[in-house]
Amino acid sequence: MSPDALTPAEFAALHRAAELAEYGAATALPNPVVGCVLLAPGGWTVGEGYHRRPGGPHAEVAALTAAGPLARGGTAVVSLEPCNHTGRTGPCSQALIAAGVSRVIVAVRDPWPPAAGGVDHLRQAGVQVVDLPSLAGQDPAAAAAVEHAQDVNRVWLAAMRHGRPFVTWKVGMTIDGRVAAADATSRWITSPQSRADVHALRARVDTIMVGVGTVLDDDPALTVRDDQGEPVGRQPLRVVIDSSGRTPAQARVLDDAAPTWLATAESAGTGADGRVDLAAVLAELWRRGRRHVLLEGGPHLAASFLDAGLVDEVVAYVAPTLLGAGPSALSGGAVGTLSDAHAAELVDLTRFGPDVRLRYRIGARA
Repeated sequence: MSPDALTPAEFAALHRAAELAEYGAATALPNPVVGCVLLAPGGWTVGEGYHRRPGGPHAEVAALTAAGPLARGGTAVVSLEPCNHTGRTGPCSQALIAAGVSRVIVAVRDPWPPAAGGVDHLRQAGVQVVDLPSLAGQDPAAAAAVEHAQDVNRVWLAAMRHGRPFVTWKVGMTIDGRVAAADATSRWITSPQSRADVHALRARVDTIMVGVGTVLDDDPALTVRDDQGEPVGRQPLRVVIDSSGRTPAQARVLDDAAPTWLATAESAGTGADGRVDLAAVLAELWRRGRRHVLLEGGPHLAASFLDAGLVDEVVAYVAPTLLGAGPSALSGGAVGTLSDAHAAELVDLTRFGPDVRLRYRIGARA
């Protein structure tokens, strides 16, 4: 049997590590989400862990703590390459070596240069390392495990690759793609179940963005709220794209429930069209340590982000309703013919009450 061949227990542990990683999605930013499962030589689980928050124990350390002496001689299955640098915590590669782990299975390599190198360090110490991406081309099970780990950590991986925050465009619409009726009424197109999921999505990002038109039309709060409508938990930064500074002083987005940045032409700079430079806004957010933008408001703003190649995924909540008139989800974009359309890949479909949530990947994979 090849040293790189995985057992059924190890494949199960890979998917479990990805599941564990997702537990940190609402608290780990700007760090990656990471999960780790420790297996005894016989294949049973002796420890699990995930990265909860910046400055807290990494997934490997949490799993090693749970396993204690049972980690010696075992296998560590990790969703992301163990880090190899000292930041607010020590290197996980060294922690695994010190614990006597004999085998490490890595689902995804770390693309961040300061932390990369864990695989090489482990091998130099005599630890057997299975670099799963190198097997993905020949093994469908390995490819599925890599895909799972990449998808769970897509926000951080894409942010590292692009050097800008990951952008999720969220939209609630009718079957015929309308976001409001002809008379501009737009509240509660989607169900309470969908709206609750939107707040769960907001809790997983560090930035929410709308255009000034949305502020003028809807006066949104742009906060994470509970089922009673009260702000709860960590609140994302609110960003309003407002070229000429039209946001009213009394707008809810300027209250003290969460921080807000009015990105005007003066504060963010302008593009060739004289409007706020969207790439510059993302660059500034990156400089501020922001890694995930939820683009919520405005058909024109969404079209501008898509045309600029700045949307990474679309999350669409589709209600079982038809209007036949009213504003569409996108408006004013540059696409003039079908061959220029923005391509998307459906990666998830989930039902929320009477609605469906569709998640699409835009552009290259993480």
